[in-house]
This record gives sequence, structure tokens and C-alpha cells, in this order.
Amino acid sequence: MTTQKTTKKPDQEHPLANILINVLIPVLALSYLSKDPAIQEMLGKSVKFWHIGPLNALFVALAFPICYGVWFFIKTKKMNFFSGLGLFSVLLTGGLTLFLWNKDGTVKEHAAVLFGLKEASIPFVLGIVIIASHWSKTPLLRTFLYSDSIFDINKIENKVAELGKETDYGKVLLNATVLFSLSFFVSTVLNFVLAMYFLGDLDHAAKDAMSVYNEKVAKITGWGFLVIGVPIMVFLFFTLKKLLSGLRGITGLSDDELMMPR
Repeated sequence: MTTQKTTKKPDQEHPLANILINVLIPVLALSYLSKDPAIQEMLGKSVKFWHIGPLNALFVALAFPICYGVWFFIKTKKMNFFSGLGLFSVLLTGGLTLFLWNKDGTVKEHAAVLFGLKEASIPFVLGIVIIASHWSKTPLLRTFLYSDSIFDINKIENKVAELGKETDYGKVLLNATVLFSLSFFVSTVLNFVLAMYFLGDLDHAAKDAMSVYNEKVAKITGWGFLVIGVPIMVFLFFTLKKLLSGLRGITGLSDDELMMPR
């Protein structure tokens, strides 16, 4: 009697955990730690122990994606896409903050527009990268959605090869990639609108403009989870349904056969 040897699949990095550690936590660190103690005292406001100033807050925020990226590289000998995205996001946010804030507590003119463009740039770039990655060796659709922790990709691709449906299979994945990227383009618009809604009435010449700016950025981050997160989840669900429908059509497999057992 022969026994089949099963190989343990490597642990999958959860994309939502990656985004949380590499992007969201650093942005929150920048939002809540960046208040300058000297400015707070000048305005007669209380100084909290977490008010460490914009430059120190930038260093703290950078530590998350850097440490995670180093840990991931040591563990897998691969670069982590989300750590790179987190570094880009933190450097952009921190660099813009240092540029916008003046030493007297005011902020530069057009701070709202510049911050809105910064907020919009990240999902826009990500949407473009998701589409472009379709033709690479590591499509990002497989990182976010069409992964072997959710779908039985080996079974699907064996069936596709058996039926000679490689071209149709590529079209299904391309359509899902484009649909998924649309969620980030929607997020691009919503990010800009949200930033302008909260920062549009900011008096950049007020002595407490820096403090008000910081408080509004924190609100943008908080509301962003709801205003931007919900549409993205709707797009994810719709993309998953369309992907399943397309895969069923070309393979004849049921949803249970397409998905990994739970």
C-alpha cells in the first residue's frame, strides 16, 4: 500500500494585513503623532506625550513598512510589494507635510488641493500597476483576489489546458483585472473629494492652521475607511462574482470545484 506524500503550502501573506501594516498604520502615525509640541504650547493647547513633531512622526511611520519589508525578505527572499507601496505612501505624505507646514504654525496656500492630489495619486498609481501587472510574471490580481489560497488554480488551469481554452482563460483574467482596477480609480476620485470636503475651508494663514490641518487629515483617514472602503468591497464582491461566472463558463466546474475547500 502506497501513501501519498503531501507537501505543505507556504503560508500566504494576507493582503489586508499587508495594507494595514504597510499603509494604514503609517498614515495614522503621521496623522496623530505629527503635532509639534512648540506649536501646541504657542497656541495654548495641551502637549501630549505622543506629539513628537512631523519629522519624528515620519521616522516612526517609515519604520513599519521598512521593518515588515526586511522581515518578509528574510523569510521569503522576495521583495514585498506592499512594503514598497507603504514606503512610497509614507514618504509622499510625510514629505508633503514637511513642505506644507510653516514654522509659525501656518500652512502653505493650496494645501487642500495638494493633499487631495496626494491622496488621489496612490490608488491611481495602484490601479495602473494592477492593469500593467496582468502581462507580468506576478499579476497583482493573484495577490489580491485570484490566489491559490482562495481558488484551486491548479485544477482550473489543468481543466483549461485539457479543453484548450487558454485564450478564453486569459480574457476572463484580463476582464477581472480591469474590473478590479476600476475600484482603485473610483477610490482616486473619492480620495480627492474627501480631502477637499474636509480641507477646502482651511484658513492657511491662521496661526493654528497647522493644528487644524493635522486634525482634518486624521478625519480624512478615519472617514476614508468608510467612504472609500465600502465601494472597494462592493467592487471586490462584484469582481469575484464575474470571475467565478467566467471560470464556470470555460471550465464547466462548479463554484465549489473552483474554490479551495474550507
